Amino acid sequence: MSRIQLESVSKKFGTTHAIHDVSLDIADGEFMVLLGPSGCGKSTLLRMVAGLAQPTSGRILLDHNDITSAPPRQRDLAMVFQSYALYPHLTVAKNIGFPLRTRGQSRQSIAESVANVASILDLTPLLGRRPAELSGGQRQRVALARAMVREPGAFLMDEPLSNLDAQLRSATRTELIELHNRIGTTFLYVTHDQVEAMTMASRIALMNDGRVEQVGTPTELYDTPRSTFVAGFLGAPPMNLLAADVVNRDRELYAEAPDLFVPLGISANGGAARSVTIGVRPERIVLRHDGVGTPATVATVENLGSEELVHVRVGPNTLCARVPRPAGVRPGDTLHLGLDKSDLHLFDRDTGRRLVWQPEDAVADTAETVADTDATARETGIPVFTS
Repeated sequence: MSRIQLESVSKKFGTTHAIHDVSLDIADGEFMVLLGPSGCGKSTLLRMVAGLAQPTSGRILLDHNDITSAPPRQRDLAMVFQSYALYPHLTVAKNIGFPLRTRGQSRQSIAESVANVASILDLTPLLGRRPAELSGGQRQRVALARAMVREPGAFLMDEPLSNLDAQLRSATRTELIELHNRIGTTFLYVTHDQVEAMTMASRIALMNDGRVEQVGTPTELYDTPRSTFVAGFLGAPPMNLLAADVVNRDRELYAEAPDLFVPLGISANGGAARSVTIGVRPERIVLRHDGVGTPATVATVENLGSEELVHVRVGPNTLCARVPRPAGVRPGDTLHLGLDKSDLHLFDRDTGRRLVWQPEDAVADTAETVADTDATARETGIPVFTS
């Protein structure tokens, strides 16, 4: 097992800045997932850890040893590629044992190691076959077995399930989770699939444009996204986001948008008004038929089987509610939305960063975290939002 540390790692390709000053600490035995859209730099980061690409600046440590310039063969790491990279002319057994043959181990030792790993991954009946005779899921397990047989300190995986169909991908996810629980080795896993990240990771590093937007458990990223990018990337469908203003009405704060006026449950002494983006998860919107809440008109309804996605119009904005089926509504129906203040997320309109309410008695203690634009409020002791 191994601890992997990235310290201010950057990578340039000519004038293109692919990775911007990334620092990340992957604990021994952790299942860390690098998640993000295509082109965000996650595979480039993985290749630098593997030694297949050299950082422009920064350091990479493996168990506190600097491996930034070390060749791949000197790193106690095993890579599983998206394409599996199996030798077509070799049997499954020889593909699995190939890394041990390059180390000069005896035939008996190789055979014992191959048999052991094949047993763990249920490959024993396939040892005599060649890759062309295997399904996609079987090839994926052979590639994983070839990595495992080396007994590395950590596994590096670059979208290993992307070539599998949906049903097989789900089954293989379960196998990888069980494997990690059983062997306890460090996993660094790259994917653009949020379902893989949410179901498999002990922690997620969500990347955007070569930077790490947020690192945390799947629950932390989903429930307390630090930016509108995180909020909009995680979730299917993603969080509803719309422009609004925080306004003070009789010493109570409200989020106000066209045809939307939601109490935030915050008492204030004035001075807290600001432009924001408010967010709410689709599953947190309640469809009401009692006339209580925010008026809305049903635009479309999507049937997902056990659930329905109800898209509603509120003024110029369209919101999506995820509700159990049947919702009992049709396009054109008028209803009301129940929005609980505890389910609302507020973000700064300009920076997209998450906003946290600082009550009056906490303003002085947290003055250094409050933006310069709130300087007057900070000096007067008026409560403020801070990112």
